Amino acid sequence: MPTMLYHKMIVMLRVLLSTMLIIPVSLGCFQSGDSDTASSKDGAVTDLPVGWEGNTAYFQYEEGVVMAGDLSASIPRNEFLCTKASYSDFELTLEAKLEGEGQNAGIQFRSERIPDHHEVIGYQCDMGFMEGRAIWGSLYDESRRRKFLRHPPADSIASVLDPGDWNQIKIRAVDHHVQIWVNDFKTVDYHESDPAIKPSGIICLQIHSGPPAMASYRNIKITEL
Repeated sequence: MPTMLYHKMIVMLRVLLSTMLIIPVSLGCFQSGDSDTASSKDGAVTDLPVGWEGNTAYFQYEEGVVMAGDLSASIPRNEFLCTKASYSDFELTLEAKLEGEGQNAGIQFRSERIPDHHEVIGYQCDMGFMEGRAIWGSLYDESRRRKFLRHPPADSIASVLDPGDWNQIKIRAVDHHVQIWVNDFKTVDYHESDPAIKPSGIICLQIHSGPPAMASYRNIKITEL
């Protein structure tokens, strides 16, 4: 091969590779019909989104919408629909709404399933109401420190929230920096100070134990950064 042609091919290859490295990869975007077939505890055949796993007794997936919970009966324990893949730096966007008597759900990220247990451990972007205030967009540390790490001002989140209807949520995690938005209002800007907290993990959709409730999630998009 002539030397000049060889060098041109090497330059073109380097440009192509560098371009691929800086373009985010979009994953986990739900499309109608994108589902895995599974069996629930009563033997009924149900569908879950491709690349996700969870208890089919409490998660349904229809026409691009994940429905978590039960509006006709109490929910005995926390349940999570989780990605099979793990993510480090990412941006997650989705729409969510919460209906029923129960007022607690959320989105886990940089989390892990606890072996031989139904719970997960990690960060949670909370959804719902607690102690007389909205906790939508609050940052909670599930099964680890077991406390809220950040709350948005109560009056501010109440002013942008649309209770009982769809609300837009964005979570961005880069290194040890976590940011959360609800309906384009930034609710959390948090820097993790504990070096032992691993900056990676699975992403999960939660319905909390308690009175009958249904948390719905749609237009879910995970972009690796």
